Amino acid sequence: MSAHPPLKTPQYDPTVNFINDQAIWQMIDEASAPTKEQVIAILNKARLCEGLTMQEAAILLQNQDKEVDQELFKVAREIKDTIYGNRIVLFAPMYISNHCANSCSYCAFNADNHELKRKTLKQDEIRKEVEVLQRMGHKRILAVYGEHPRNNVDAIVESIKTMYSVRTDKGGEIRRINVNCAPFDVADFKTLKTAEIGTYQCFQETYHQQTYESVHLKGKKKDYLYRLYAMHRAMEAGIDDVGIGALFGLYDYRYELLALLAHTFQLEQDCGVGPHTISFPRIEPAQGSEISEAPPYAIDDERFKRIIAIVRLAVPYTGLIISTRETAALRKELLSLGVSQISAGSRTYPGAYQDAQIEQIDAQQFTLGDHRSLDQTILDLVNDSESVPSFCTGCYRKGRTGDHFMGLAKQQFISKFCQPNALITFREYLNDYASEETRAAGNQLIQQELDKLSPSRRKNVIACIDKTDEGQRDIYL
Repeated sequence: MSAHPPLKTPQYDPTVNFINDQAIWQMIDEASAPTKEQVIAILNKARLCEGLTMQEAAILLQNQDKEVDQELFKVAREIKDTIYGNRIVLFAPMYISNHCANSCSYCAFNADNHELKRKTLKQDEIRKEVEVLQRMGHKRILAVYGEHPRNNVDAIVESIKTMYSVRTDKGGEIRRINVNCAPFDVADFKTLKTAEIGTYQCFQETYHQQTYESVHLKGKKKDYLYRLYAMHRAMEAGIDDVGIGALFGLYDYRYELLALLAHTFQLEQDCGVGPHTISFPRIEPAQGSEISEAPPYAIDDERFKRIIAIVRLAVPYTGLIISTRETAALRKELLSLGVSQISAGSRTYPGAYQDAQIEQIDAQQFTLGDHRSLDQTILDLVNDSESVPSFCTGCYRKGRTGDHFMGLAKQQFISKFCQPNALITFREYLNDYASEETRAAGNQLIQQELDKLSPSRRKNVIACIDKTDEGQRDIYL
């Protein structure tokens, strides 16, 4: 990867909870009855792509005017198109282990769930899983590890090296591995960085400390503040792309959204850059978890759509991720509200991609809502929304990460790299892995997108696509 200036050395006190309950509830109370004029003014400000304050987000959250909500959704689409264009980044989760030492009442991996079939993949099993994903056409993996001593940093680094080493026919290779694992201390995060990971992802689950302590019954995860400062420690170790999220359904969604923003702004203040991505998992049924069958603060689809749109307005340059927890129909709607990354063809237990079964309920972390294959997901992206599926990992390899990426994004330069690279990598997928129907629809979309580029850029991208057609792989600007 290309080097760029090091991260700002974080300045923080890990004994202080920066999620201020009183301040958050005061914002919610003060915004309980927003006027139409207030909401419209905030939407107009948001169009400048300069973000929103927590107070402004609280006002949008409690708007009751359905007509104004449609304007909110419209602005979210405008901002997403301005910054990210019509490209959608694709990835697959790959579960390495479902062994876990924590007892989290909402999760099937709960250490007290003795009905779950436990497995940690060996190196040869990891290779086989990666081979299956490569033959689907995937280039990005989110490696997921249960929080257990056997999944220590050395074991994780070894598994990542194995994943990067696998090569299949047609130029199959994984080019970016993001990691979802237990939070480490700074020394272990430095070791994790040596594996050349992409984004380090870790969710707080719920930011409400009292609720957090009531649903995390034992294990190291019980330590609220240790988890809250995970991203500070990761950035202190030099990992400059981090991903945060909340598990919606454990506590009041208004609180969780504002706390997500508080976390974002605290990282910007202390570390010089906020999260690279924000994820929005909702509680789904999980074996052995009563709370997952009836979440205490379940939110309907309309509220969920509003949450996504408001975060897009509040942090316009941050990637927003929606997983296959959600149905195909809802994911289609959310794409137009600001989502920029989705998983596809997902399975949620170790060894799942080699497994001939559709779903092994007694081994998976949660129930999936979207069962489409990668190819079908791509065909639907092209046909339903004329979105360009992107397998690009160029920014990671060029060193356009962390504050460097955000700096480019805020100048709206990132589209000059990302859209061309999306087209080039999409052509690579179409040539190597797509069904005939997907290949025909995808190539038609690529031609439409080429026609939108300036003459000089179009010439450059066509030259790269021609090289791809001739058999070259992994071309990016």
